[in-house]
Amino acid sequence: MAKHTMLHAKEAKDDEFYTCYDEIEKELNHYAKYFRGKVIYCNCDDHFGIGMGTPKSNFIKYFADNFESFGIKRVIATHYERDGKSTMYVLDKDNTGDGIICSEDIMEQPLRGNGDFRSPECIELLKSADIVITNPPFSLFREYVAQLIEYDKDFLIIGNKNAIAYKEVFPLIKNNKIWLGYNSPCNFIYNNEITKKVNGLTRWFTNLSTTKRSEFIETGKKYYGFEDQYPKYDNYDAINVSKTSDVPMDYYGVMGVPITFLDRHNPEQFEIVGMGTGDTAKELGIIKNYRGRTDLSITVNGISSCPYNRILIRRKKNSSSEPHSDNKD
Repeated sequence: MAKHTMLHAKEAKDDEFYTCYDEIEKELNHYAKYFRGKVIYCNCDDHFGIGMGTPKSNFIKYFADNFESFGIKRVIATHYERDGKSTMYVLDKDNTGDGIICSEDIMEQPLRGNGDFRSPECIELLKSADIVITNPPFSLFREYVAQLIEYDKDFLIIGNKNAIAYKEVFPLIKNNKIWLGYNSPCNFIYNNEITKKVNGLTRWFTNLSTTKRSEFIETGKKYYGFEDQYPKYDNYDAINVSKTSDVPMDYYGVMGVPITFLDRHNPEQFEIVGMGTGDTAKELGIIKNYRGRTDLSITVNGISSCPYNRILIRRKKNSSSEPHSDNKD
């Protein structure tokens, strides 16, 4: 087991975490209906398979294994070469003549440049694609997402969970242009070894519809009669909720919840009001706390503290899962 973690990689400005096949399969199987007749582009691909001695990545191997059953039109994969020209892999037809399209039919073609997703060459490939699926460099996540939005692409990508709070990303989440996928990938390849030392830091980010987003949260928790369990913030009119499983179902004011709430967020049930820190906090009028910062703060038993980053949400009154008891507004 490798001892490296994503935090260590971040400190070293190292983006060389590659995605394991089982993590790709576990998530992408949910989206099979979106792949039929589509051109799929993996534009930040890795160029090897763990222990296989092959330049075919796990993403393109997965699509090769499912090419015919998913009815895919074409798969393109490119990767970045720091010190020279790169190559791309293309799968779109039976090149071996055996009557099926599979991994043996993947063709390697030279690129003019180094395969950087920002290069004109790769942007032209991006324009030709219907869906982008890959594990982009975490250090370039803001720029990467901005490019996908600019070119109006469907996508399914892996990112650090904390990217939710980026000022370039959070407005997209708030406005339902990006949301989280089904799983939190934990198996990655680093220095040719599989590591599980990611501590829940990663998520799939997408703009493809998921059934998970239509599931209503029903915690069974109540605010009225249990107010002491939901302290109000000192510097903003909202209550603090420590866990998604503690969201009270009878409260219609603003609530501060952990960013992991987005794993279960249903936009028909809850409205995202904002973020309890940074620029978005200032926009909401959150005043400076006891530390002189615009972060949410609470005082419990005379002790002031700032809970870890909170997303501010409000329950929608037209929600079909609205409680039927006589609750206060």
